Amino acid sequence: MPKVNIAKKSTDTDMTPFVDIAFLILSFFIMATKFKPAEAVPIDTPNSVSSQKLPENDAVMISIDKDDKVYFSIMAKNEPQIAKDIIKSAAEARNIPVTDAQADGYFPGDMIGVPFSKLGAFLALPADQKKAYVQEGIPIKDSANNELYYWIAATRTHFAGKPLKYLIKGDNVAKYPAFKAVIDALKKNDEQKYNLVTMPQAAPAGTELWKERNSQPEAKQ
Repeated sequence: MPKVNIAKKSTDTDMTPFVDIAFLILSFFIMATKFKPAEAVPIDTPNSVSSQKLPENDAVMISIDKDDKVYFSIMAKNEPQIAKDIIKSAAEARNIPVTDAQADGYFPGDMIGVPFSKLGAFLALPADQKKAYVQEGIPIKDSANNELYYWIAATRTHFAGKPLKYLIKGDNVAKYPAFKAVIDALKKNDEQKYNLVTMPQAAPAGTELWKERNSQPEAKQ
């Protein structure tokens, strides 16, 4: 019986299409990824174990940096107009007008840390200058002139009828008097509930939260 000769073929694989696909996928993730914006003021918060995420709407964040400066942020990503209305109302309560054009310079989530007397000029700054501007903090040390009270009062008015969360983000080295002044401003507005913002860390092994985070759904038969 004659021997059948099988033609030999090259085992080399052209990797060019795979490289093209890899770069396309990489380009997609680079373009689609939304990075967390850098904070105007870095605040080193204490660690804690928590399953809650920071809200982007219906909340305000009161921040205290390492120098005991206080900042106010309005979390209203879905309703930017309500943030502008709060700014104008809070300033008006101190008899300091803020124009619509100045209020338009605020973006929900931005940190405001200036007295009302400088608020309009601060909001009118271009975005790059605003980031570089060294804010002196909202005046809170004088209990009779705690300007944070007016920010909270205006927020209560414009968020009336909605579930509103108060978040307090304090630096590890912030001193107690600054924190007390923030709490006093909340109490003066009859706000008794607030959440402390901390740096999340892994839940201790064996706890219920650890089991919840590490549980895997059963495979379907």
